[in-house]
Amino acid sequence: MRSSGPVGTAVHALTRDTAITLMPVALALAAACSSGEKASADSVAAKPADTAAASAAPAMFASAGATDSMKTPESVRYDADLDAYFVSNINGNPSVKDGNGFIVQIDAGNTSSVKMLVQGGKNGATLNAPKGLAVVGDTLWVADIDAVRAFNKRTGAVIANLDLRPMKATFLNDVVAGPNGVIYITDTGVKFDAKGATTHPGQDQIFKVVGRKVSVAIKSDSALKSPNGIAWDGANGRFVLGPFADKTVSGWKDGDSTVTPIATGPGSYDGVEVLSDGRILVSSWTDSSVNVIANGALRKVVANVDGPADIGVDTKRNVLAVPRFTGGRVEYFTISK
Repeated sequence: MRSSGPVGTAVHALTRDTAITLMPVALALAAACSSGEKASADSVAAKPADTAAASAAPAMFASAGATDSMKTPESVRYDADLDAYFVSNINGNPSVKDGNGFIVQIDAGNTSSVKMLVQGGKNGATLNAPKGLAVVGDTLWVADIDAVRAFNKRTGAVIANLDLRPMKATFLNDVVAGPNGVIYITDTGVKFDAKGATTHPGQDQIFKVVGRKVSVAIKSDSALKSPNGIAWDGANGRFVLGPFADKTVSGWKDGDSTVTPIATGPGSYDGVEVLSDGRILVSSWTDSSVNVIANGALRKVVANVDGPADIGVDTKRNVLAVPRFTGGRVEYFTISK
């Protein structure tokens, strides 16, 4: 990860239980803010869609504009129903409960049109350092340090606040809706101090929310390796995980106690998205890039995007949205084959 600006940061390499000096900008491990197959099935056997996508080398994605005036933007989530992006803004240190986080809504058809949806301290809303986002029906879910919050996606009204402190949550990061609207949240286990140094006092785990009941779906430092991005891969019945402390993008199924490798690349992953044709997009802080995975091979398709946090995809226009965590903006790219 690169460094710039005041508090909060990006980690260049995450070493467990060791304090690391970070560049002065809030992390995007978040750092704002989607199970039984054998490894060979997930990592070697090419699916038909993967094979077709990999038949030609992917071109670099073309720039399609940007939206500025964000404040430590961590996650972008596209909602086809409203034809809009939701963007979580940490607005400070990603581990500090300062109450000044917010979520904006951007018109996907006119990305210069931005409106405030939820603001910490306003209309009964609590938002400290909002990160990953997921939409289920009219409910917008967001990870917020050690709590998971839910808001009405149309009005911003508070729906729920789930406290995960009793379950040892430390750094809730990405959020995804799995089958039947069940919510899954990664916990990267890290903590940032006021000077931007980080330790790993927590555990690497993934929480599961059914209704309002929270449970631990998997807890394993050795398997998850600081889990950051998570995406649901419906065609393969698995979740795709982008770990921050490893170079391997992995697959995981609820109920499994381990993960299976999908592809290896630069590491320090953040956002993960699975496209309709089976390809996987993943952002990396290591080399400021977004990469596409097809047929087990990883290739760079977006370069020079410092602080590429939790990406989103406009499925109507086939556009990739990249929140520039350290740059205070969201950049857009046209997705090509």
